[in-house]
Amino acid sequence: MKSYVIKRVLNVILIVFVVSILIFLLIRLAPGDPAITMAGEHASAETLAKMRAEWGLDRPLIVQYGIWLGHALRGDLGQSILTHQSVLTELVQRFPNTLELSIFAMIFATIIGLLAGIISAVRRYSFWDYASMFIALFGVSMPVFWLAIILIMIFGIKLDLLPTGGRLGVMYSIAPITHLYLVDSLIELRFPAFFDALKHLILPAAALGTIPMAFVARITRSSMLDVMGQDYIRTARSKGLSEHAIIVKHALRNAMIPILTASGTEFAGLMGGAVLTETIFSWPGLGTYIVQAVSARDYPAVQGSVIFVALVVALVNLLVDIVYSYVDPRIRYD
Repeated sequence: MKSYVIKRVLNVILIVFVVSILIFLLIRLAPGDPAITMAGEHASAETLAKMRAEWGLDRPLIVQYGIWLGHALRGDLGQSILTHQSVLTELVQRFPNTLELSIFAMIFATIIGLLAGIISAVRRYSFWDYASMFIALFGVSMPVFWLAIILIMIFGIKLDLLPTGGRLGVMYSIAPITHLYLVDSLIELRFPAFFDALKHLILPAAALGTIPMAFVARITRSSMLDVMGQDYIRTARSKGLSEHAIIVKHALRNAMIPILTASGTEFAGLMGGAVLTETIFSWPGLGTYIVQAVSARDYPAVQGSVIFVALVVALVNLLVDIVYSYVDPRIRYD
């Protein structure tokens, strides 16, 4: 196990290094000039040249990358051109927002997906099977931005049941302890703020969690059907065990490996793929930060945020792989 973890950590370092090169080059190939963003469209050539020199944009690309990489290895991701704040500081401030949204979306996706997949497998070829798989197919095919707008129109505007943007109502404030509003409001015993933060989470989490929910449902069904056909399931039935005990204690437990794989992979994807959801719901997370940085050609912010997300996704995948061996003792990494 130790050698496997070391190899995976080295792979993570290699992946992040390659991603850093790609994002460094791609952001500079995109049209636009950060000097114009800072100085304005009507700035003189002398002012623009001064801006480029100040931020090192007039140096060769290899020199720019070397300087940026050297600072990044020391934990300095640079200063945002747009806000003039430390990129790392801004990422650390926004990361809990995206983390809370991703966790809530994954809880929604896992609960609904597991229930739909189990019912579909147990009631194979029934109405519930076809209905569950239709919902799963619908969820995979649904564009996130379209679903988000529909949810806003129905539950936010027509029914006026849920807020359509932001993270907390203006009448509430929560002291940042963990920066996870649901956790912090419970720590402070501020239950009205807790329920308000929860209401703000429902719509973006539902929109973000629809696609992983569909994947979890389909994989749960497939895995459960495979397990339900095994000899030990037939033996359990012959011993007179209840159907509930067979499904929960035997079938579901042994079907969890591919489900865990899907859930871990999808959660990592949520962490890096919440751009559209956060933008539509005005959620102040990493996705919104990346969109603003790209629009402003904020090179340090784009580079730092993409590297940060790539590192988080790689570490989550590594953690999921390690958990495998504890969920199923048959799996060993040698």
